[in-house]
Amino acid sequence: MGVTDVTTEPGAPWLIVGLGNPGPEYAKNRHNVGFMVADLLAGRIGGKFKRAGKAQAQVIEGRIGPPGPLNRRVILAKPMSYMNLSGGPVTGLRDFYKVPTANIVAVHDELDIDYGVLRLKLGGGDNGHNGLKSMTKAMGPEYHRVRFGIGRPPGRMQVADFVLKDFSSTERKELDYLVDRAADAVEALVIEGLERAQSTYNS
Repeated sequence: MGVTDVTTEPGAPWLIVGLGNPGPEYAKNRHNVGFMVADLLAGRIGGKFKRAGKAQAQVIEGRIGPPGPLNRRVILAKPMSYMNLSGGPVTGLRDFYKVPTANIVAVHDELDIDYGVLRLKLGGGDNGHNGLKSMTKAMGPEYHRVRFGIGRPPGRMQVADFVLKDFSSTERKELDYLVDRAADAVEALVIEGLERAQSTYNS
């Protein structure tokens, strides 16, 4: 399924993947903002994550959008592999649920965007993000991304140390609002399409 074919299979489900690392020690890290957005969306859908068969992931199946033609079937997922192995679980879910690659949305942290700024896109490079790198290696780059800006490390701090630290106390004051806005952006992307979602959320 090509990039221009996103709307040609109206019955095809969407796979929304929050990227992160499993385990309580990582739960509040910057690198886990994808999990945070997925957890919020789970609350909106009204389900609880459960292990997905043989796939190394937790999933919820549900629907988002108003009743009628804009209502979408979605599979919300959190890979339970570590970040750099995300491609395997995502590909397994894609194949099991028969999701076109262009109907996959990866929600992830982004170093080259200021804190809290969102950027929605289809395709492109991985910009050094190990979760995206693994996904792209497994299935190619033509999936959607909701990029949540975390900014660059201060001073000489290494990138790996920065992304695996919790958000700062200053950042946490706005975090709930920003995660909520990112969840809104995911819903808008799935329901309204990329261009309309970009016009609203790409600030």
